[in-house]
Amino acid sequence: MDDRVKLKVMGITYSQIQNGAYALVLAEENGDRRIPIIIGTAEAQSIAIRLEHLTPPHDLFASFAQGFGIRLREVFVYHYEDGVFSSELLFDDGTRQIRIDSRTSDAIAIALRTQSPIYTTEKIISEAGIIFQEEPKEKKKEETKTVKRKHLNDYSTKELKERLEEAVRMEAYEKAALIQQELKKREQKQG
Repeated sequence: MDDRVKLKVMGITYSQIQNGAYALVLAEENGDRRIPIIIGTAEAQSIAIRLEHLTPPHDLFASFAQGFGIRLREVFVYHYEDGVFSSELLFDDGTRQIRIDSRTSDAIAIALRTQSPIYTTEKIISEAGIIFQEEPKEKKKEETKTVKRKHLNDYSTKELKERLEEAVRMEAYEKAALIQQELKKREQKQG
């Protein structure tokens, strides 16, 4: 598994696309690609508590793991299809290792609470990742006028690429992910 990419949690933003949802933003540890993952409010709260370095009054999972001598070795985001990520947790009790499937948001929350590493594959980060490069603050302040349209398929490929760059610049990762998916669909139809 030498194509694995180590990830870190960048943060959580409120979803501009899906009401009542949040985007968990993962970043490759030694690179500029980001993966936005849409998560619910409860998962966002659990992750936000840890990102703010707060300790919940009682962590049932941590107590359970400690009581049975189980340690989370890693979280592995191993599959991505149609905007849905699948993950597994690798546990170790000192004599054996067990892999358990999990929702990615739950796996990330547990990884943060136990300070365990998070990985994905090069293939997944290539498909779902968005390249993010810092731009000068003056350029971020510029507003871009765009004509509002209802559906991504109303845009030309050139316009979609421009909107993708704008979404990344504005750190609207979930919007950028949707645009990127539309571009990939078009590439597959042409190829």
